[in-house]
Amino acid sequence: MCRDRDHQRHPLLCIVPPHILQHLAQLRDPKLRALAENALRAIALSERLRGERSAIGGIAPLLATSTAGKQRSICDARGGATLPGAVVRREGEPPTADASVNEAYDGLGSTYDLYSTVYERDSIDGRGMSLLATVHYRRQYNNAFWNGRQMVFGDGDGKIFQRFTRSVDVIGHELTHGVTQYEAGLEYQGQPGALNEHFSDVFGSLVKQFVLGQRTDKADWLIGAGLFARGIRGVALRSMKAPGTAYDDPKIGRDPQPAHMDDYVETEDDNGGVHINSGIPNRAFYLAAMGFEGYAWSKAGMVWYRALTDLLGTASDFEDAARVTTEVAGAQFGTAGAEIVRRAWGAVGIQAAPRTARRKGGGEYADHPGSKRGVRGAAARSHR
Repeated sequence: MCRDRDHQRHPLLCIVPPHILQHLAQLRDPKLRALAENALRAIALSERLRGERSAIGGIAPLLATSTAGKQRSICDARGGATLPGAVVRREGEPPTADASVNEAYDGLGSTYDLYSTVYERDSIDGRGMSLLATVHYRRQYNNAFWNGRQMVFGDGDGKIFQRFTRSVDVIGHELTHGVTQYEAGLEYQGQPGALNEHFSDVFGSLVKQFVLGQRTDKADWLIGAGLFARGIRGVALRSMKAPGTAYDDPKIGRDPQPAHMDDYVETEDDNGGVHINSGIPNRAFYLAAMGFEGYAWSKAGMVWYRALTDLLGTASDFEDAARVTTEVAGAQFGTAGAEIVRRAWGAVGIQAAPRTARRKGGGEYADHPGSKRGVRGAAARSHR
């Protein structure tokens, strides 16, 4: 089911959470002045790009190429800000001498392959959308983002971050924002926004596991492993297995993600903590995947994909996600499957409430796990 939402609901979606850049921007050590200034530039750029998107009513998606199969184009911004830049590698062309170009090309392909092979989805929009990415965006740009129609990668500054094409899970994460854009259309605010980030982490991790052929117990469950430059105390941007443990360094701060609803962060920053509170459903997915065992993309991933594409809606919250995924698991894998998912959500303090108990605030709910009408949860509610 493909539902192209109002583009104004889709902000600039960056992989580096704003609290890391804000921490960098507040560094006062004169020796670290360059890092602080670079972070301030990155923050200002993100705000400007968001403003441009709002002014033009969002960025229109690329036209689909429904009969072309996998179609990738990698462009080079050459340190500038013009998108998409010069095309340097197209579908089927051999590798270049540029590692960023080749990593972007391979990462787009790996993401396409997971969605196509496992979930029978024809590209990001489900209708054969061509995949476009730009590398070498600006100078020492510490981020990568999905802008509604393409991927954009910075090279990092070499002191905090390395090039952002290094991590295939980052590429899978950002492209999944595109899938969410065309499907559930989760609002980028509060719990719906945290779910938006959560689904991107889920499928970003699954892309990496799929590429490596890893079973659940062999995966690292990290998002952005390999991005930090030498000397930064951290393993990745986020840990799905153990939220709150990914990094702890004086330059970038300490990972603030909670792993349980008892520690849910109420904040006005980061669109209501979308990069922070996503740790809670991330932990639930990890537990569900471990409960199913085997390859995470085949059972837990199938349940989450069905929830995202068929049942969740713009304002769905954590309880909606828990209920829907439990129902889907029961429909696809029986009572045992439903119990695995129910326990996973329960372990992070979220109960899969019965439908009759959750129908409030005028929200529309699907009649059954196979419904195509979608779920409309109430606006983000407090669970404290």
